[in-house]
Amino acid sequence: MSSSNHIDKFFLFTTAAITIAGFVIFLSASLGLLSQTGAAFGSVAIKQSISLVIGAVAFFLFSRFKYTFFRKTATIILIAAVLINLLLFIPSLALHFNGASRWIDFGIFSFQPSEFLKIASVIYFAAWLHFAKDRIKRMKFGLLPYIIIMAILGTLLLIQSDTDTLVIIGFTGIIMFMIAGMPFRHLVLSLVLLGIVVAGVIYFRPYAMERFKVYLNPTANTHGSAYQINQSLIAIGSGGMFGRGFGQSIQKFGYLPQPTDDSIFAVAAEEFGLVGGAVLLLLYCLFALSSFRIGNRSPDVFGGMLAIGFAVLVVTESFLNMAAMLGLVPISGLPLLFVSHGGTALIITLAGAGIVANVSKYPKGA
Repeated sequence: MSSSNHIDKFFLFTTAAITIAGFVIFLSASLGLLSQTGAAFGSVAIKQSISLVIGAVAFFLFSRFKYTFFRKTATIILIAAVLINLLLFIPSLALHFNGASRWIDFGIFSFQPSEFLKIASVIYFAAWLHFAKDRIKRMKFGLLPYIIIMAILGTLLLIQSDTDTLVIIGFTGIIMFMIAGMPFRHLVLSLVLLGIVVAGVIYFRPYAMERFKVYLNPTANTHGSAYQINQSLIAIGSGGMFGRGFGQSIQKFGYLPQPTDDSIFAVAAEEFGLVGGAVLLLLYCLFALSSFRIGNRSPDVFGGMLAIGFAVLVVTESFLNMAAMLGLVPISGLPLLFVSHGGTALIITLAGAGIVANVSKYPKGA
């Protein structure tokens, strides 16, 4: 296997463009925190800037680290990610927010361990598909391993009340197995099983049921559980075609909950309008296209599935965030990757992009 020694320029451009655009949007959205929490703008901006720098370094390092290493250590990486998530069961380390325990707090910094689980699952699925290859059509090499892994990860995530991450990992895995050649009947069965789990969560967990009710009727409780979606739609509608202008969002100042997190797309749409929202959407599509192009040119199954799986993970999570702000799907806690506040997500996403960049250095036939 020879190396071209050059990162795919199309992928590098799309990654840089979406990262820069995301940081600009975040800086504007973070101004809204001044009126909501009294948080110092400078402090929030500096923290995100540090995460961006660390992420950029991670991208550079992983782009130089030969991707085949991750195939050999995929099982170890997944086990390590699971162990990191188990730290949430240590009361002194777990950070509770909105009824969920999804963060580990070390005092000087905190992080969300499920972000490690996302990238680790993509690496493991890619490694398994490389191992199984043509045998993926057989249940014991395709559907069964997928169900076993998802049962383990699902148990861990549901205890954390993190259904959103479970859906993202589950859907990403299904798409990867489908592209690798899993039979259609197995694909349908896996989707049905994932749907049953999600339906069970909605039925048995009040917060999930309330979100679903809001999705069905967003005007029923506009000052309560439906407040966020209504404020989001006001923000997006106020943006019109070209938006109010950078920094000019009104909704982020005391009206829109979590303007730097879940609701950041609404802020972007208000300031940059339909055109700006479409450009952001286009950037994600180009990112996916460039990643799929790298995957298609990869000399082995692992590299191909790694690039494609990572693209599916990023785009699915980000599109669900945007769709939730538009009222197309129930509100979730998923971030808009490359844009939303959250150092762990930004660093892990850029590190994952670095791995894909390394795959691009080894095109088929080079």
